Amino acid sequence: MDVAVKEYDAKLDTKKRITLRGSSYEYYHVIEFPNGRIQLEPRVLVEPFEIAEDTLRMVDASMDNLKKGKASKPIDLSGFEE
Repeated sequence: MDVAVKEYDAKLDTKKRITLRGSSYEYYHVIEFPNGRIQLEPRVLVEPFEIAEDTLRMVDASMDNLKKGKASKPIDLSGFEE
């Protein structure tokens, strides 16, 4: 059984929000039950420098196509220069 680290009463503000005091996490997954109980599970976002496996496979396939000469003609970007 988990031991409570902190316990306090909270009140909804005028925009129906609750402030978590001294929260250890920035993001939470919220589960609301019919009886009014609310469960918060901390969430940690994925590291920004990690690339999904699907994305890496797509990049590898694109590079293979480029090496085989399967590529579109160059795009003229001169209209975007300052």
